[in-house]
Amino acid sequence: MNPKAQVMDATALSRAMARITHEIIERNRGAADICLLGVKRRGIPLAAMLAENIKRFEGIDVPLGYLDITRHRDDMTEQEKQHAAAECHIPCDIRKKTVIIVDDVLYTGRTARAALEAVFAHDRPLAVQLAVLIDRGHRELPIRPDYVGKNVPTARSEQVAVMLEQIDDSTGVYICDSADEE
Repeated sequence: MNPKAQVMDATALSRAMARITHEIIERNRGAADICLLGVKRRGIPLAAMLAENIKRFEGIDVPLGYLDITRHRDDMTEQEKQHAAAECHIPCDIRKKTVIIVDDVLYTGRTARAALEAVFAHDRPLAVQLAVLIDRGHRELPIRPDYVGKNVPTARSEQVAVMLEQIDDSTGVYICDSADEE
């Protein structure tokens, strides 16, 4: 990773996640009927942050799980998908829940589409919402997040790197040169 600029430090990231939590609670009239599903890899700790915030703000333990979207990606052959070890953990019956898919960066929309497919392969939820830390634009599919930590306009030649303590031993969001991430 070759960072050009830091977009968020740990404090700004924490504030953005707290704001998203309040928006989720307000939009859903509480948190009793939601389930948080983090997209593997960095969506998982972000979903855990939202769950911790909901517990602190509302006193409710929301179901928290994760999605591995590997088998639902559209850039892999069927043979590659068969060999992929995709696992999902959906901790509750989602038929009467609003599922909130949580991811770090929204770019083309292809990861979000694959996450939707992973959810619906499990069961049909009451509703699905999308929460992302960073929306960098450049959509290729008609997908729009319900909750955004920060909009970060980027060039296609740039990459947004989200670093989280649980995975990377530091926390922050950076704009870097080169390579697509979604």
